[in-house]
Amino acid sequence: MNEQKKPNFTSLLPFLIFIITFLGAGIYFNDFYAFPAPLAVLLGVIVALIIYKDSVNEKMDTFIKGCGDSKIITMCIIYLLAGGFATVTAAMGGVDAIVNFGLEFINSNFLALGVFVIAAFLSTASGTSVGCIVALGPIVVGMADKSGASLALLSGTLLGGAMFGDNLSMISDTTIAATQSLGCDMKDKFKVNLFIALPAAVLTIVLLVWFGAQTNLDYVVQVDPYNLIKIIPYILIIILAVSGLNVYITLMLGILISGGIGLFYEDFSSLVFFQKIYEGFTSMTEIFLLSMFAGGLAALVTKAGGIQYILNAVKKGIKGKKTAELGIAAIVSTVDAAIANNTVAIVVTGDVAKSITEEYELNNKKTATVMDIFACIMQGLLPYGAQVLFLLKYADNKISYLELVANAHYLYILLGVTLLTIFIQPLQNLINKHFKSTTYKDL
Repeated sequence: MNEQKKPNFTSLLPFLIFIITFLGAGIYFNDFYAFPAPLAVLLGVIVALIIYKDSVNEKMDTFIKGCGDSKIITMCIIYLLAGGFATVTAAMGGVDAIVNFGLEFINSNFLALGVFVIAAFLSTASGTSVGCIVALGPIVVGMADKSGASLALLSGTLLGGAMFGDNLSMISDTTIAATQSLGCDMKDKFKVNLFIALPAAVLTIVLLVWFGAQTNLDYVVQVDPYNLIKIIPYILIIILAVSGLNVYITLMLGILISGGIGLFYEDFSSLVFFQKIYEGFTSMTEIFLLSMFAGGLAALVTKAGGIQYILNAVKKGIKGKKTAELGIAAIVSTVDAAIANNTVAIVVTGDVAKSITEEYELNNKKTATVMDIFACIMQGLLPYGAQVLFLLKYADNKISYLELVANAHYLYILLGVTLLTIFIQPLQNLINKHFKSTTYKDL
């Protein structure tokens, strides 16, 4: 028996166990990354195997098919390659080159503007907001201490710039999850996402220029030696991905070119190069396992009628395409608020978003973009999210959480621009005209 059961709330219990376990452990340990997320999902799977009425063999068959779903496996392979690229480029000095290259051109009165631009490029090139904050956080605190600039402004600006790339980058795990869930190509989602994020970034830059014009500091930014050649792999990845080259080939080329640069400048030996690739793979173990297990759990919950129950509940508030998009935004934001992980939030709500997209004939590229944007905005504002916690840690109690998020101007501007593209029909029409919904094809 493979038919889906009648929708019912009880079938959602395994999913709720996962959420409650992850949330409860985060609150208890005061660290939302202390309890391994894949184990929280497995607890939900165990509950599903216990309470669902099919035979154990049927339930395990459903679970394994969910884990091995083509979009899940595709997602996982891209995670591994993205991890390898990020680790190798960092090892050969790519991150340091980007940071110091950017710092060289910062005027002391426009420190916030410089921080935003550097963070936006670094997070887009590397695909990670946390990695961007870890690289720039100590530098930002040092600049604020020595220059007298507002630490709250610099930190909030860094948070916004980091989330810019987390949302936009084609090698970000949120982009990978959103595009695989909605069945669209990453370069197409990137273009729709850029249509929304770029105006928000420009408005943020204008605001930061105005702030800078009101500032009068006498400070010289310290810049360490750097090599521009080490930035090439990041730029190449962006160009090749946007051009439409197969994402696997793009990432493999990125790894090889980064490795070649590292070997040429003797940043590592050939053996260490391969070790770094594997280190990058293993850095993605948690999200790899979590995506697989979440896929299996989603298959179990779907068969038991749980996903349909959520859809029926959400549809009560949907009156058309606009409210359908808002419903998807609300679902992914709520889940992210519960588990403080924007990638996982997209993975576990992907099936619901896809069903709503198909039923209300939404643009799947726009839906993937909306999911990613709202998950990243929520993640950037959560007081218990990794991004905020790292920034507050670096600030060492010199600023409060409210001071930090009050200066995350980009996130609020991005929210406003995104809502405009949902409610203003000419903007909707423009997106649908130039970025038509498509059926997913092999990357």
